[in-house]
Amino acid sequence: MRVGLLGGSFNPVHEGHVQLACRALRELKLDQVWFLVSPGNPLKPVAGMAPMADRLAGVRHRIRDIQGRKLLATDIESRIGTRYTVDTLRRLKRLFPHVRFVWLMGADGLAQMGRWRRWRDIVGMVPLAVLPRPGYNPGALHGRIARRLAQWRRPAREAGILATCRPPAWVFLPAPQNAISATQIRASQAAHGHGRE
Repeated sequence: MRVGLLGGSFNPVHEGHVQLACRALRELKLDQVWFLVSPGNPLKPVAGMAPMADRLAGVRHRIRDIQGRKLLATDIESRIGTRYTVDTLRRLKRLFPHVRFVWLMGADGLAQMGRWRRWRDIVGMVPLAVLPRPGYNPGALHGRIARRLAQWRRPAREAGILATCRPPAWVFLPAPQNAISATQIRASQAAHGHGRE
């Protein structure tokens, strides 16, 4: 089984997240994409973060009936007690030894990956699929991390075999970009006096 892992705060989940997951499902020939709703991103402020249960429910509501049962929302990080991606991946690989995982991330994640705990270990554990993010693509694809990983970059036409590649391996999947962001949604809700849906 091939599973894409899309980690995030999803505060709130939005169309861009869903488009990214559906594109990865199709282009990477995945069986499922798991939305890993983070109990708390160490690189994001706690202020303004909706409760975990609300964010998880929001993702489940948003993805129901999309792609059958191929998109799943999970709080597994909370349940297994991990906070950092490297620890989550290590545990998931032990819990599901026959699953071929691919880490899904936006170009903004690639640009910031140098700040992640033991990012080199992450790259050595699972292949990475990087998807476009408005305002980040050129910088991320020519940035420090991309340069360090250049020898393991696969062409987009090989995306369908990424899950079977031995890490390190990564691909950039060109795709139409959705400029919406969770930050913009929260700002709009605050400006109009609306709570989270």
